[in-house]
Amino acid sequence: MGQISISSRRNEISRHSVGMPDEDRDFIDSRKIGQTLWASKWSILTITLVAVLLAAVLMQTITPVYRAVASLVIEPKGASLISFQPLADPNNPTSDYLQTQISLIQSRGVAERAVKELNLTEHPEFDPRQRPYLMTRLKSLVSSLSPGLFPASWSEGEALTPTQIFDAAVMELMEHTSVGSVGKSQLVTIGVTLKDKQTAAAAANALARGYLDSRLDAQVNDSLTASRWMDTRVIELRTQLQESENKLQVYRDAQGLVDVGGVTTITANELAKTSDRMIDARRERAEAQSQYQQVQSIGGKSAGQLSTIPAVINNPVIQQFQADVAKAQAKVDELSRRYGDRHPKMIAARSDLAAAKASMATQVNQVVAGLQNNYQLAQANENALRASVNTSRAQIQDISRKEFKLRELQRDVDSNRSLYETFVNRLRETTATADLGSSNARIVDEAITPLQPNTPRKSLIFSIAAALAFGFACALSLLRDAMKNTVKSTEDVEKKMHLPVLGVVPLVQKKNRARIARQFERNDDTAFSEAIRTTRTGVMLSDIESRRHVLVITSSVPGEGKSAIAVNLACALGRLERVLLIEADLRRPTLAKNLGLSNGQIGLANLVDGSARSGECIQQVGDMDVLPAGAVPSNPLELLASPRFTSFLDWARPRYDRIIIDSPASHSVSDAALLCALADAVLYVVKSDSTSTPVVQRGVGQLLRNGAPVIGVILNQVSAINARYDHQGYYGYLPGEAYQAKV
Repeated sequence: MGQISISSRRNEISRHSVGMPDEDRDFIDSRKIGQTLWASKWSILTITLVAVLLAAVLMQTITPVYRAVASLVIEPKGASLISFQPLADPNNPTSDYLQTQISLIQSRGVAERAVKELNLTEHPEFDPRQRPYLMTRLKSLVSSLSPGLFPASWSEGEALTPTQIFDAAVMELMEHTSVGSVGKSQLVTIGVTLKDKQTAAAAANALARGYLDSRLDAQVNDSLTASRWMDTRVIELRTQLQESENKLQVYRDAQGLVDVGGVTTITANELAKTSDRMIDARRERAEAQSQYQQVQSIGGKSAGQLSTIPAVINNPVIQQFQADVAKAQAKVDELSRRYGDRHPKMIAARSDLAAAKASMATQVNQVVAGLQNNYQLAQANENALRASVNTSRAQIQDISRKEFKLRELQRDVDSNRSLYETFVNRLRETTATADLGSSNARIVDEAITPLQPNTPRKSLIFSIAAALAFGFACALSLLRDAMKNTVKSTEDVEKKMHLPVLGVVPLVQKKNRARIARQFERNDDTAFSEAIRTTRTGVMLSDIESRRHVLVITSSVPGEGKSAIAVNLACALGRLERVLLIEADLRRPTLAKNLGLSNGQIGLANLVDGSARSGECIQQVGDMDVLPAGAVPSNPLELLASPRFTSFLDWARPRYDRIIIDSPASHSVSDAALLCALADAVLYVVKSDSTSTPVVQRGVGQLLRNGAPVIGVILNQVSAINARYDHQGYYGYLPGEAYQAKV
């Protein structure tokens, strides 16, 4: 068999290598992480359990602290307990009101009330004499070592005054008190955290009562202060009221006023009537003046012309005289047609006419004189009424001025009296309610003695400890797995050894591991059987260029499963070819035992040393022939290097299509190098996630340097979780009966 150079062999291997895709380099293999964590499950559980136990021991050393909570409701405006309005409402219903009340609850005054009520100065958690500070303890310890070098007060401790003890108790209570609001509601919670759960509940209730009492005391003090101020103010208002009443009475007496309202009403009525009469007089005077002016326009004319004036014509008397004159004229006219001018009747008629005209003229003169008199009377009446109106108006104005002054003084009296009466009523109310509080805060739930401690919270601490320990254990397992430089996947083989992977054999189930030598034949594990078939296909495809009769299967170290791979691969090839399986591991033979051979003591060692013939050593097992190791010799390397072994291989080549040699591990002895030099192809078995990468690299490199024809790697005992793809799910898609029919 010709030797193949290392460089040419590596070139051939590189042609079969499959590069890793760039997109998979940053791939987070969750299944691989899960497999790693599952492999370390007991370590993770142990670390978690230890951490929980340590947490439990630690919590036993911690003194439990209890928290008692009291609830109050504080409304912006309190409900009045009485029908009238209280003196003052100091509440300001703004968004800051509740925060102000919370600050008041946290004030020193409320804490002092609680300390006094519960006598907390004698309680061990509040009395500084019963809980010395760290500095005091250090001073006492140092002074006890060398009493003469330090003041006596260091060992005895400083004496505290009652005030200092009380202040220390108050500060301690304030430090252990927390006050907060519940969401956006008007509820306020007062929480006190102490080692003594009864004292915690009592302190929370005492703080709530102290807050309510301080509010009521403040309201009572405000009421008393207001009462004293209002008492002084009432005296001042009484004096002001008396002075204003005296001024009003003096003014009434000085002005002689009795009923200003009645006088003003009478004067106003008289003025109204006089004004109406003056209007009538003015109208009458205007009419008389018009008639008089008509008479004056005629001047000294005759009575006939004066009788044409409308005021004269319209006079009934004149109209009667005119009728008489007309009648007399008519009579004269009638008689003149009958009689002559000297006729007695004519003379009598003219005499009557003249008498009628004379009477009418006399009467016209009288009427004209009457018009002049009427005009003068109307003018005089108008002037008199005008004077009366002016006098009444002056009287009313004078009365109005007096009334204004009187009302001004009366307003002063009324305002002083109203203010005085108001203050007197409020003074009475304040005096009556001086000790009555109207609070807008009340206790909703009093604090009860807590049953469970607030700290330590055992369930929370256990959960945190378990979670942290579990996370730490998982991280430690992943870190250890990352630092463990082993071959875990096909990618590792192709990347680190630059060899193709001819087969990936999964880890068989525990129930089948004891019978793994006949696993392919029994077909108990379909994934395992399909992996062996895939390896068989890879071996047969490697025969494309030249027939590879002799196939050596080796590994880096013992225990990687090379013998199981050799037996099952020989069984798989035996269904297609004539196969001879040779157990060349003469130092630790296991084939006869695993296959249950009846004559396992006769084998290769006997054949090579000449003590037995091939027909006696070779046994048929299923579809293959098996040559076991036989008796363990003292010189296995010399036997394998002897010409008899080479001659046996030459004898077996034409008789078998495939000769599979189960070789010892390459790192254990040099037998593997010798056998690989006689082989046509070498399969290197690597146990997944077990053998370190440097060991595998050194083993493969050594074989390649010796010219061994390593054609590929078989990755053995690969967990389905550790693989990128689930080979077990893929290989298990056919039922077991179908596999029985496959070759």
